Amino acid sequence: MGYVFAAPPTVSVAVAGNVARFPVRRVFCVGRNYAEHAREMGHDPQAEPPFFFTKPADAVVDSGALIPYPPATGDLHHEAELVVALGSGGAFLPEDAALSLVWGYAAGNDLTRRDMQAAAKAARRPWDMAKGFDRSAIVGPIKAFDIGDAPKGRISCHVDGDLRQEADLSDMIWPVAGIIAHLSRMVILQAGDLIFTGTPAGVGAIAAGQTCTVAIDGLEPAVVTVQ
Repeated sequence: MGYVFAAPPTVSVAVAGNVARFPVRRVFCVGRNYAEHAREMGHDPQAEPPFFFTKPADAVVDSGALIPYPPATGDLHHEAELVVALGSGGAFLPEDAALSLVWGYAAGNDLTRRDMQAAAKAARRPWDMAKGFDRSAIVGPIKAFDIGDAPKGRISCHVDGDLRQEADLSDMIWPVAGIIAHLSRMVILQAGDLIFTGTPAGVGAIAAGQTCTVAIDGLEPAVVTVQ
C-alpha cells in the first residue's frame, strides 16, 4: 500500500549516551502539579485530581534548538518540567505497576502562549493553541532508568542566567506513578509516549533573543534560544 504523498518522518528525541533516538508517539501534559504554581495561577491545589492536555508529537524539538518567536502572542512563557518517556504501554494500571512502563526521563520546557491561554480561559474556550503550537515542547536528551528508579532533587529554570523557577521534584502533588496510573484510565498508553509532569511556581516570559535552560539533577538540560 502506498500513500498519496510522502509520509511525514518519525518524530524523535535524543537519548543520553546513545546514537539511537527515542521515537515519539504522543505528548501528554499534566496541569497544575505543584502547589505553589497552582496558587500563582489562581487555583486551589487540593481541589481536583490531575488533568491533562496534549501537544502534537511534531511540537517536540531537541535541546539546543534555535526557534522563532511564535506568532499570535506577545507573552511567551517557560514552564520547566520533568518529562517521562514510556517504553511500553497499558491501560487501567494500578499505581504500583505504573513505573514498569517507564523507559527514561528528561528535562523539558512546556512553552506556552500565556496571553492566548488567558483569553481562552476567560471565554471558556479550549486553549489547545496556547499549548500545542509549533516547537512548543523542548525536550532534553532522555536518560534510561531502571524500573522503579527515577530522578530526585532539584528542578530549575534560568533565562539568560537569571533564576526563574526552582523546586524539588518531591514537591509534585501527583508523583509519576500516580500520573501514569490516572492517565491510563483515560487512554491506552503506548511505547513512545511522553508525559510532561507539571511545572513549579515562577513561570514567566521569554523575550526574543533570550536563552532558557531547564535543569534537573541527574539529567542533561533542555535549552532553547528564541529568535
